[in-house]
Amino acid sequence: MVKVALSLKNVSVSYHIVNSFKIRRAHVDVNAKSFQRFYALSDVSFDLEEGVILGIIGKNGSGKSTLLKAVAGIFSPDSGSIDLCGSRVSLLSIGVGFDASLSGIDNIYLSGMLLGLRKNDIQKKISEIIEFSELGDFVKKPVGTYSSGMVSKLAFSISSILDTDILLIDEVLSVGDVGFRKKSFERIHNIITNKSKTVLIVSHDETLIRKQCDEVLWLEQGHVILHGETNQTLDAYLNFMETGLLPMTKIEEKSDGI
Repeated sequence: MVKVALSLKNVSVSYHIVNSFKIRRAHVDVNAKSFQRFYALSDVSFDLEEGVILGIIGKNGSGKSTLLKAVAGIFSPDSGSIDLCGSRVSLLSIGVGFDASLSGIDNIYLSGMLLGLRKNDIQKKISEIIEFSELGDFVKKPVGTYSSGMVSKLAFSISSILDTDILLIDEVLSVGDVGFRKKSFERIHNIITNKSKTVLIVSHDETLIRKQCDEVLWLEQGHVILHGETNQTLDAYLNFMETGLLPMTKIEEKSDGI
């Protein structure tokens, strides 16, 4: 029996954008229109079955990272619902959720507890995480003293090793040096070939998407353009990037602002 691992219904997420040239007026004139609302996601709906690898594509600013952060619970939707169907979810995005004043070890425990894991479960994985991160004694120092590369390694090691049902991967497969990148690709390959795992991957890497993803979701200005079989959806997206023409199924919606 097919089990749904993730369900989004009419999800919209917006930000306030500050009009900087009006900031000076704003604090003396409360009616000044210093803010504009920008919808990063608009009425996004889809279901994802357990064990499916979903590639998320689209131009920069199309809402891909916002979608992952909404699924991870970092952003709350303005409207709509996100149902994790009882699954535990982790976001593999560089440095998200780290406390810079705490050591690498403390952040490993903190990340695990935020995922709903018990201390004993984290303890079983901590040696593997530290070894994979290649941080050595730095793992005992505050994360605020780390270079960006070290933060990347720790973030990848935690998210890829701690056991969750849904893994969200946000453009992090080029972290670290050559040796670490090779390990990262191997780790991700092992994860996404495990059919008990549901994976969402944001990437501009066409080869990765074609090779690894069962389905693809195409976002444009926060709207879902297509969600379907990998090659067909990716080909339609690449054609759009070359010609500017949306698929026929979306021509009518284009007049509505997509």
